[in-house]
Amino acid sequence: MDPHPSFRGRRALVTGAGKGIGRAVAVALSKAGARVTALSRTAADLESLVRECPGIEPLCLDLADWDATEAAVGAAGPFELLVNNAAVAVLQPFLEVTRAALQRSLDVNFGAVLHVSQIVARQMIAQGVPGAIVNVSSQASQRALRDHAVYCSTKSALDMLSKVMAMELGPHKIRVNTVNPTVVMTDMGRINWSDPQKSAAMINRIPLGKFAEVDDVVNSILFLLSDKSAMTTGSSLMVDGGFLVS
Repeated sequence: MDPHPSFRGRRALVTGAGKGIGRAVAVALSKAGARVTALSRTAADLESLVRECPGIEPLCLDLADWDATEAAVGAAGPFELLVNNAAVAVLQPFLEVTRAALQRSLDVNFGAVLHVSQIVARQMIAQGVPGAIVNVSSQASQRALRDHAVYCSTKSALDMLSKVMAMELGPHKIRVNTVNPTVVMTDMGRINWSDPQKSAAMINRIPLGKFAEVDDVVNSILFLLSDKSAMTTGSSLMVDGGFLVS
């Protein structure tokens, strides 16, 4: 039995698809029958992704460039599925936050999601097709973390943006949800959290006693994209092992 029959032949755009969660989502959607466009600003990552999964269409683009995004995403569509995964995390103590870090984070973590979603949703509406959008947020949207003033704030803004999108796009049969992971064991995650002394403080606050694996997040995204969640919109799916209830 095909676990995701609704993806067969459907067109999907995944941003931040060069590494980690975005890359895994792009591969999973392609294997489930979707026609996937993978967006990244790093050409080498896209080249290796296409070698791994030849059916994926690469799109090399810096989402902070508003005009380039408008042209490239508009030309690549239309899409029925969208995963806004691209993000940056510039960690600085509150008193040391720089204007450059703030602007870059706002441009990518919030502005790019709004802009790409506008482009894709307008295409969905023009085509008269239902759609699903999943925005990759974080447990940091709902819990203050040291040195994460900008990151926490942009992810909180993303959660609220997603709710407003769900409200306004719902009449057009477009669903919008977020996934909110804890620390995820991507290649970068393993490097950053391999020190037991560093990881212990966080893991001790997670009732399940472990960080998330990439597949934990991918499976949640696929669920929210699929018709199996046809009555779910405006929701945040926590993939945090219980962190927020601890």
